[in-house]
Amino acid sequence: MYKGGIIVPILIGAFLTVLTFVIERFMTISKATGSGNIAEFIRKVQYHLANKNVDAAIAECDKQKGSVGNVMKAGLRKYKEMISAELDTEQKVLAIQKEVEEATALELPMLEKNLVFLSTIASVATLMGLLGTVLGMIRSFAALGEAGGGEAAQRLSQGISEALYNTALGIGTSAISIIMYNIFTTKIDGITYGIDESGFTLTQSFASLYK
Repeated sequence: MYKGGIIVPILIGAFLTVLTFVIERFMTISKATGSGNIAEFIRKVQYHLANKNVDAAIAECDKQKGSVGNVMKAGLRKYKEMISAELDTEQKVLAIQKEVEEATALELPMLEKNLVFLSTIASVATLMGLLGTVLGMIRSFAALGEAGGGEAAQRLSQGISEALYNTALGIGTSAISIIMYNIFTTKIDGITYGIDESGFTLTQSFASLYK
């Protein structure tokens, strides 16, 4: 902070903010992913539904403990309720689909929360680093104009050093933000795909088994 100038504390604060959100998102998304493979979980549920064993399918959701399991469990409860309901098949399927959509609406905001901070810092940190670099270079050339000889060279090196501290912090913070943002969005896309597939599985299974 002493060698880098006034922008460095801001960049350090941005880096610590990124670190905080990375840890928070990692913990949340790991919990939302649940245990085991999502595709394997959906196959097990499909197997139980094909055998008309809804309770076993719900038990699989309890084992999964993730967002896909939560959505599937909500849909399965409605699925079980609709088996004995006095409605036609199309209305029952729509009721199951609506239940899945409502459960999905509760899960998705939790997955995407705070990602906007990572994407914003990824852009801003680079600009702040560039600003610090420019300020350092301005100071370098101002010192070069004011002093002469060895003192000028010393001040020039100090200014360039300040500029490079800002560049390194800005690029480093931005790079970490971008990498982690992409990792988290990829994981969220996988969970979202699993949720969509689970909803499709429930409606198609009910429509084929309980016509």
